[in-house]
Parts: sequence; structure tokens; C-alpha cells
Amino acid sequence: MGWGNPPYFMSSSSVHADNPPYIQALWQLIEPTIAALDLEIVGLHHQTHHNPPILRVDIRNPQHDTGLADCERVSRAIEPILDGAEHLLPEAYVLEVSSPGAERNLTTDREFQVFRGFSVTIHVSPPIKGKSDWSGKLLERTDDLVIVMIQGRKVPLPRGQVTQVLLTH
Repeated sequence: MGWGNPPYFMSSSSVHADNPPYIQALWQLIEPTIAALDLEIVGLHHQTHHNPPILRVDIRNPQHDTGLADCERVSRAIEPILDGAEHLLPEAYVLEVSSPGAERNLTTDREFQVFRGFSVTIHVSPPIKGKSDWSGKLLERTDDLVIVMIQGRKVPLPRGQVTQVLLTH
């Protein structure tokens, strides 16, 4: 029995409405083990359009840059848990554990809190003061604004005009 397309994705405790319940169940199953390694799960992707499907777990090390050793530790720790979850993943799959990468789109309140102080590029539409892209350090997101520090100045950008906030390194 296949899960069909499109691939399913869960990020930082927010579930897309079209995700089946097994994605959230998998997240809840592996999150405590990852947390016990002093790491965070930031994304769970089931890419069903591959043969065999790919289950990708994105992790973050809050103490320093996420490295290959972190990915290997998580892979070894969650493989037996996932092997015991045949009711959630009955078909063969490939497990990939990785970090979110150099650029990552921030969407949830949790992500905006976790990545406060990190470098971001914010895309706005329509342009503000003739600029569509603003780069700086993320300070906060409120109901109305996304605030960044650019060259020592706090720059408030209207949240209604923000189309994307990318974490950059």
C-alpha cells in the first residue's frame, strides 16, 4: 500500500493540513530520542515520489553547527524505533538524517524564536523603499511586524508584505 503523492512534510511541530496522521505519529515517536541526544528535530519529510520512498529527518544542534557526527548519532538511535513502527511505515524506505541546510524558510512561531539573532533574508511584496529583499539579524516577529537588525538599526517590516523569511549563513 503506497502513501501516494505529494511528499508529506512536517516542520517544527506544525502540520500541513494535507498530511496524514502517520507523519505526526512518526514525529512524536522519534522526538524524545532526538531530544535525549541534546538535538532538535526541525523537519520530517516522507518523499513518496522516490523508489524506494525517502524518510528524511532534519535535525539541529542548538549548541553549535550540526555536523555529520550528529546525523550519524540520530540515525543509529532512531533506526530501531522506526523498524518497530511497521504500522506507520509498512513499505521499505531509505532513512536520511540531515541538517536543514544553509537556507531554510522560517514559517512557525517556534522557528522565529529558535532562530532569533540568526542572519536572514526577508522577501517583501510589494517592495518597501524600492527594495524587495532585506538582509540582517532576525530580532522578532509580532502579529504585525517582522523586525530585523540591519547595520545596527532595527528595521520593522510589515508582516502582511513579508512573503518569505530565509535563514542564511
